[in-house]
This record gives sequence, structure tokens and C-alpha cells, in this order.
Amino acid sequence: MKIKRVVAGIIIEDKKVLGTQRGHGEFKGFWEFPGGKIEKGETKEEALVREMKEELGVLVAVGEKVLTISYDYKDFRLEMDCFFCKVIKGDLKLLVHMDSKWLTKETIDQVTWLPADLELIEKLKKEYL
Repeated sequence: MKIKRVVAGIIIEDKKVLGTQRGHGEFKGFWEFPGGKIEKGETKEEALVREMKEELGVLVAVGEKVLTISYDYKDFRLEMDCFFCKVIKGDLKLLVHMDSKWLTKETIDQVTWLPADLELIEKLKKEYL
């Protein structure tokens, strides 16, 4: 089975986490955390800084790793390292996503998340939101 290695950025402000809605592909309309594939020669942190700039137009400082998720989709295995991020420059813009929301512990389940993100959602609700 093909393995896709990706990174995801978790931005939390005032007990709210930023979620983004996919604007393309097989999972269009599902919610996820911003991020993406690690390119050859990049560290996970470098990939996340690049992806956050490409997707949200911001420069982030990458912090502590929250969780590593392994999830088997139909055609591939996703290996996703999730890191806390702090915006240090720029204003959030939707450059590839359809929508974004600041979600609380009470509202985070009101959107349809990608299956691989559900483990992370539970951890965030229990420990950080």
C-alpha cells in the first residue's frame, strides 16, 4: 500500500482551533487541518512552514508535535505528523480552501472531518480546548 507522509498545523487561539474545508479532490468539502505533503529534502517543520504559507498566506513558528496519526484510506496509508503552530507574520487568507472556522470544544463536531483527523479531534477536545 502506498504511504503518503504529510504534516498538519494546529493553530489554537483563545481555546479555539482553526479548521479548514477542502476545496478540491476526492475529499472536497471535508474539514481538515492545514498542511500537506513533505517534499524531498524537507524536514517536517520546513514542510509545514511552506504549506502554511501556500495555503493560508502566513508565516508560522512550528512548535511541539501533538500527535502522529497512521490511517488507512482505501488506496493509501496516511502518516500525518501534527504540530502546534503560531502565526508570526501575516493575516490568514484562504488560498486553497473553501472555508475556515475557529472551532471550540462545543462546535468542533459540527463540521464533517476527514476520517484521519478524528483521533486528533478527540485529543484536542480532551487536552487543549
